[in-house]
Amino acid sequence: MSINRNTLLIHGGVDGDVTTGAVNVPIYQTSTYKQDGLGKDRGWEYSRTGNPTRSALEKLIADLEHGNYGLAFASGLAAIHTVLSLFESGDQLVVSDNIYGGTFRILDNVFKQFGLTYKIVNTADVHALEAAIDDRVKAVYVESPANPLLTVTDLARVAEIAHNAGKLLIVDNTFLTPYLQRPLELGADIVVHSGTKYLGGHSDTVAGFAVVRDEKIAKRLYYLQNAIGGVLAPWDSFLMIRGIKTLGVRMDRHVANAIKIARWLQSSGYVQHVYYPGLETDPGYEVQQKQADGPGAMISFVLKEQYDYRTFFEKLRLITLAESLGGVESLVCHPASMTHAAIPADIRKQVGIVDELIRLSVGIEDVEDLIEDLNQAIQASAKEVV
Repeated sequence: MSINRNTLLIHGGVDGDVTTGAVNVPIYQTSTYKQDGLGKDRGWEYSRTGNPTRSALEKLIADLEHGNYGLAFASGLAAIHTVLSLFESGDQLVVSDNIYGGTFRILDNVFKQFGLTYKIVNTADVHALEAAIDDRVKAVYVESPANPLLTVTDLARVAEIAHNAGKLLIVDNTFLTPYLQRPLELGADIVVHSGTKYLGGHSDTVAGFAVVRDEKIAKRLYYLQNAIGGVLAPWDSFLMIRGIKTLGVRMDRHVANAIKIARWLQSSGYVQHVYYPGLETDPGYEVQQKQADGPGAMISFVLKEQYDYRTFFEKLRLITLAESLGGVESLVCHPASMTHAAIPADIRKQVGIVDELIRLSVGIEDVEDLIEDLNQAIQASAKEVV
């Protein structure tokens, strides 16, 4: 039976518990499992290697991404760490020129010392991407829309370029989730997520995922998941399953609010630039329309010079200044000093992550209340005319 994505969110993966009839997957809060004899287990040995609650979640995320194999981790960076561990000393990655600061940090300060290097490229520019791929490059790593400038990469075109050169394509799908975009269908080999964000959706759980279709890659990732050990705990796995059940209704509201706010910002007279692929004027609009079911709910913007962004953060009453994104509540952050502080200032400036850049994760509150809060905070941040 083929079911649509909203139904899959609720009934995908493992639907309930066949033993008791419980409509929710139980929390198997155990570290180990009784074996019936030497070499005779019941499918479970040790919860780092496998746990029924985590396994149900892993099946669910694989279903949602239209993949064959899913893996759940203790954080998004634990997932990224495991995926990067597929590569060897001397290998190189091409990475999008604006990506999450934690991804840059683990590449630059952890894996580089083991001989895995990277080159930063605007992956939205297919000519620049083609020129960057050489024999050392083993994979292309993309965020689309990218964090924090919401740059849109044509994933199908990049997959074609990568595969023609014999390289893998890895896509971070955190900003859109499989509800809005499914990179494996567009040709990606590996999809990663910070489940902490929209998938959990309530700012109460830290989690990460990797999803693949290829059995060979999956076997290697499962081995690394067990060997490295950054797995998701049973309770957090349960919370993630619960969060995913409402992903559809939440994302619909997130996106509807974000579109209204982006249009308001664009017409407000307060901002120099709005970065949001849901605006018809955005350079990534057409590609976003083609490859995704919506533009997401992340907006970045730069206030005009007569407004002080520092004061703006102080004057917000409803929207919260905090790290992270994707929760039901609206969050705002300063990428240059918060989420992307690990990226050297010269690289930030080069790609456009200026000190004045503000990133907004639009929540599901009443949109008029959010606009009113933005409006009053911007007005209050007006610099005095001397």
